Amino acid sequence: MSERQLSEFADKHARQIPFDTSPRHLAGPGDARHVTHGLAAAGWTRTSDPLSPRMAMTSPDHRYSLRFTPESGYGSAWWHLTSEPYWYAAFGELVPAEVLAAVTDALIAPPPAAQPDPWQTLDAAGWARDHSGAARSTDGMCTIKHRLVSELHDTPEWHIETHETSFPSLDGRRIWHAHFHQNVSAHLVNAFVTALTDTAPLQRGMHEPTAHYRAVQEPSPLSPKQVVDAHTDRLKAITARARAARQRQTKPTPSPANARSAQPAARR
Repeated sequence: MSERQLSEFADKHARQIPFDTSPRHLAGPGDARHVTHGLAAAGWTRTSDPLSPRMAMTSPDHRYSLRFTPESGYGSAWWHLTSEPYWYAAFGELVPAEVLAAVTDALIAPPPAAQPDPWQTLDAAGWARDHSGAARSTDGMCTIKHRLVSELHDTPEWHIETHETSFPSLDGRRIWHAHFHQNVSAHLVNAFVTALTDTAPLQRGMHEPTAHYRAVQEPSPLSPKQVVDAHTDRLKAITARARAARQRQTKPTPSPANARSAQPAARR
């Protein structure tokens, strides 16, 4: 991360009056740099043309990549996260950047010892199950399904959609969607679900044009500087974690002979 990049982020948010915006699925996309700055802090590099509206970032080991394609068209996925061995996740234009960043933050962090169950997270958040087994937000506008293999879907996957209407049987125009391939680790899906169902508001500028008209916006107790400082502190934490991980990988493993010599001598 360069000082110029951080300065541009700070300049933008210094000119905005932050408003607490909820629920999260209606908050709008926010600032995409919540995603890209986090990956850059972890050592990911941009591999696309800097002058192109398309963007591609690749992890240091070239195992993961993130693509941003804003010309995909309305209703299409703008963000694509992929891995080798193969899996992918896709996210629509209006997915909140903070929710997507929860996935990328979980990707660059050490995986948990035990994989969580996203359904338990949804149940704890109070998202009710409908007759099809899908979980719905309290306003009925966001739905999370785990599609199984069928004639229409050849692989099971997690699918999340937010619609205009709050009537379960009359889903209206889709606002945004996201889906996770069957091979995506459960802790990445759970990171998305946890961030999405969090009742804490997201900060958006006053009268943010991409926030849904049904979103609730109230003046935030945070100042613009506090919003920027929180972003900077998160990046510092990611950088420190990535540096520590690299040091562990490059630290030489002691040979058996050296390990034996390093042991204290037995008492006579």
